[in-house]
Order: sequence, then C-alpha cells, then structure tokens
Amino acid sequence: MNSEVQLGEIVYAKAGRDRGSYFVVIAIEDIEYVRICDGKHRKVEKSKKKKVKHLRLKVGFSEFINEKLLKNDKITNRQIRNELESYNDSILTA
Repeated sequence: MNSEVQLGEIVYAKAGRDRGSYFVVIAIEDIEYVRICDGKHRKVEKSKKKKVKHLRLKVGFSEFINEKLLKNDKITNRQIRNELESYNDSILTA
C-alpha cells in the first residue's frame, strides 16, 4: 500500500479530463494507482483509476469516509458529495 495516500483523502486532479476537480480516494490499487470518485460525475460504482503522480495529495481528509471504508461499510454517492461540499465550504469560509 502507498504510505502517502490514505482512504478518505481528498485530492485534486492535476492532469487528465478530470483536471481541476476534487475527489475522494476510495481504494488504493498499488503504489502507483488509486481509485477516486466525486459522487457526481465519477460515481462510487464506476470510480476512476488514477495515477498518484497526477494528483495533488494532502488537500483534505474525510474521517467519515475513512472509517466507513476501513470497516468495509458501503458508501454512497450522496455521502461522497456531502463530504466534498463540506470541504469546499470550509475552504470558502477560511
């Protein structure tokens, strides 16, 4: 597992069609790849496999998503959207 990336981490896409968007890491494939989703364009059911080098890491973190993924609980697109919306709100108010 890649020690730099964690489940539930909020990342920023630096390259590709998704460039400029924020996502949540929902799976770690190997040292080079993770699976990301935003709950809207990239759904949990059809998450995007993305190279870690194409992401800006340590942008934010969702404890809620991290705990659910570690417990193997199901996460919904709505939960992902809520976490990203609350993250965006915290950026705007800071």
